[in-house]
Amino acid sequence: MSSPTITEYEVTHSRADAFYSTYERKPELQHQTHYCPGCGHGNIHKMLAQAIDGLEIRDRTILISPVGCGVFAYYYFDVGNIQAAHGRAPAVATAVKRSRPGSIVISYQGDGDLAAIGSAEILHAANRGENITVIFVNNAIYSMTGGQFAPTTLLGQKSSTCPEGRNAVNEGYPLHVSELLATLEAPVYIERVGLGDNKQIAGAARAIRKGVENQVRGLGFSLIEVLTPCPTIWKMTPVEAQRWVKETMEKTFPLGVFRDRTKEAEPRTAAGAGAALEDLSRILEIDGEDRLSGEAAAETRAGDVDLRVRVAGFGGQGVLLLGEVLAEAGLDAGLEVSWLPSYGPEMRSGTSNCQVRIATEAIDSPLVAAPNVLIAMNEPSLKKFDGSVRAGGWVIYNGGAFPEDCKRHDVKVLALSFSQMANELGDPRMANMIMLGAMLEIAQKLPQDSIDAALWRLVKKPRLVELGQQAIAQGRALFRASQEIVAV
Repeated sequence: MSSPTITEYEVTHSRADAFYSTYERKPELQHQTHYCPGCGHGNIHKMLAQAIDGLEIRDRTILISPVGCGVFAYYYFDVGNIQAAHGRAPAVATAVKRSRPGSIVISYQGDGDLAAIGSAEILHAANRGENITVIFVNNAIYSMTGGQFAPTTLLGQKSSTCPEGRNAVNEGYPLHVSELLATLEAPVYIERVGLGDNKQIAGAARAIRKGVENQVRGLGFSLIEVLTPCPTIWKMTPVEAQRWVKETMEKTFPLGVFRDRTKEAEPRTAAGAGAALEDLSRILEIDGEDRLSGEAAAETRAGDVDLRVRVAGFGGQGVLLLGEVLAEAGLDAGLEVSWLPSYGPEMRSGTSNCQVRIATEAIDSPLVAAPNVLIAMNEPSLKKFDGSVRAGGWVIYNGGAFPEDCKRHDVKVLALSFSQMANELGDPRMANMIMLGAMLEIAQKLPQDSIDAALWRLVKKPRLVELGQQAIAQGRALFRASQEIVAV
């Protein structure tokens, strides 16, 4: 008797289109993911991919991958993919959604990523009602890093960092993320589901699709928490781990809908477009007439400019203001600028420094590791940064004598008692402006009009602006005089 010939067949189950046809993370394992047998991530990936296919949004979807076991999601999902720093997926998702409002943005995070280091990020994203969808994978343990207790670890549950079981006195109580976020006004949909049996898995698939569909409809923030097994770290078989989700985890984290406003929620109105470039001066209360334009700006940019300045001293010496004036003047002159402050907790007498870059070309980093000008307003700052000045650069030091242990033969030095000169000028606070004047005379890159405009925007008080202008002029003159002495 011959076997019947099958001439027609119907495919009832296949890989979702939202997955890549092969996974190229490892050449020898292109047919499988990296997840352990029995891990819930595989099920959740499948549910999410089917939701994306069913809603026909694959070309619009951007998945934000976490730091954790789901870190390689971008190898599996054939959608837009962005890898976020640990815990920062909601912040990245917010930026992506606001910059590309027509996209469907999904943040995929584990309990260590979302509920520990990322707790503030998820709290504020939910409170703002960001129109994103968050998949929160809760297996009550840090899995990727070897099984330390997580914010969601159950009381009595053992881990490598609580080997006798989680104790509320030492480690606190398990964090109920869904309940916590449900107290906020903005979220539209929050549900906790599980993977404890087939019925729960079917419910989880419905919840994930609903969470994504809410975003398609523009309704606002949705979060689906999924209780998921972790057989490897829990040291259980896959069957035991699945049973533990239903019989144990669910007692601490009951399943259910904690917020559902999808029936009455209206599509959120997208934020308006940002201000036009020509309106920024008005919004920032900057007088556009003070800016260089036309031939003056072009003349400033004609030569190559690459100033890398480090300003350092005690808090209260005007270190940051000096840097701000320099940076603002660079902006006024139509140049590329960065200003990066650094200061201690003390308002006065603490250490303070800032890094300023002014350049003709776009600036790749605000860090000034090797300045071509160091302005040191005290000896500790000089000793800290003198060695970093690049060969051929300048050191401007607020001191009558340059310390012997700081002297170098490959840099130029201007050491004067600028504080004393400021006292003679009538205001000890002007030492920074005198030093700025000397630096400007050395660099010869910024026009005085730009300096004056920067002073008016930052200082504003006419008397202090006038005094600052006098101090800068004095600094310029001091440098010229020092060079005449050297020439003689």
